[in-house]
Amino acid sequence: MTEKFKILGKYIKDLSSETPDIETYLYVRDRISSYKLDIDISSKALKNKMIEIFTTFKFLDKEGNKKKSYFEIVYSTVIRVNEEVKERRDLEKIILVDVQNQIYPDLEKALLNLLHDSGYPGIKFEKKVDFENLYSKKFN
Repeated sequence: MTEKFKILGKYIKDLSSETPDIETYLYVRDRISSYKLDIDISSKALKNKMIEIFTTFKFLDKEGNKKKSYFEIVYSTVIRVNEEVKERRDLEKIILVDVQNQIYPDLEKALLNLLHDSGYPGIKFEKKVDFENLYSKKFN
């Protein structure tokens, strides 16, 4: 079986870390373990069976605290889809699962570096994101 797609390029499109002041930093430092990861995936068709995929990770406070920091990374991946891929479902699975599984280690490392370099060195993600499971929940 041939590969259904090939990654032509990947890069950090946007990177953001916002902590407004020292009081917020100290407050967040003690509570950052309660922050949650939000994931958004979108795509844009290009020419010649190419697609640009934008994977956005936001690490944020879901508890509605007034003092909070904000962390976001937008990762762009450009792929070329094999000629045999015709079905919409196959394309969705490539974009939402297969590509994500391939880029996840780089994306996780970049987000952790952002958090560590922003003054939160103890952060690590206990569980890897299961894109297959997320896809199954959304479409089945």
